[in-house]
Amino acid sequence: MIFVADSAKDKIRELMEKAELGDEHFVRVSVTSGGCSGLTYQLDFDDSSHADDQVFEDNGVKVVTDLKSFLYLCDTTLEFSGGLNGKGFYFNNPNAARTCGCGESFSVA
Repeated sequence: MIFVADSAKDKIRELMEKAELGDEHFVRVSVTSGGCSGLTYQLDFDDSSHADDQVFEDNGVKVVTDLKSFLYLCDTTLEFSGGLNGKGFYFNNPNAARTCGCGESFSVA
């Protein structure tokens, strides 16, 4: 399961409304190679799913990820921080053994 915190839910809804995206759109989360720790998170809006996609709905938000990325994202919570020291969207990932200082990349044991 991939979870969505209230803070992320509110920001996702705001961004979807601003971009005039319909109910067919969802949040696509993936993990790619890169970043200073080895793996990087990707977060986009999408409206087409693929055969190997894993689909979740939490807190009223539909989240989709490919099977390979899900192996890294299992039990992760998508959060949002928008204060003065806010980082924007970030992932609270219990599978990450190490994260970089900016929080945008991670590695697993």
